[in-house]
Amino acid sequence: MLRLIKRIRGRFGISAPKMTVRTHVAWYWRWLGMVAALAVSLVIAAWLYDAGRRFAGFDRSETEQELAQLRASVAKLEEEMRHLRSIANASESRLKIEQSAQTQLGAQVKALEEQNTRLKEDLAFFENLTPAVDKLSIHRFKVEPDALPGEYRYRLLVLQGGRRDREFHGSMQLSSACMTTGKMV
Repeated sequence: MLRLIKRIRGRFGISAPKMTVRTHVAWYWRWLGMVAALAVSLVIAAWLYDAGRRFAGFDRSETEQELAQLRASVAKLEEEMRHLRSIANASESRLKIEQSAQTQLGAQVKALEEQNTRLKEDLAFFENLTPAVDKLSIHRFKVEPDALPGEYRYRLLVLQGGRRDREFHGSMQLSSACMTTGKMV
């Protein structure tokens, strides 16, 4: 037994024979293998990530394709909007032109109606004109407001009846009295 203990001690103790440890694979090959394993694991992880995104409905190529379609659609809609705005602006300017023309035509119609009324009054007057004998007569006396407040213009037709071969010699006086709020002015 003692011998056995000496033997065990001889192998494991200070007096054990010298030993050299050699690796079977060189260190650079080990590092290369670890880098290759790491690269393969990264490729597999990226593939799993993409597969998971596709499975969840987030495929990058489909998203990019849909984004390109949406951009094209937006560009088309913006062009259509520009076209419709130009049409709307042209229509608006045509409408303004037509409104101003209609306003001018309305003013012309009003002026022509007033002129027509005056001409009808003149016609009625001359149709009913009866010659008076050597008298002056006043027809169609009109008072109209002037541009300034409180000032008025008057218009009247003075006719001399009887013979037309003589001129009228004399004077005529026109006086007026106005009532304002029931009082004579």
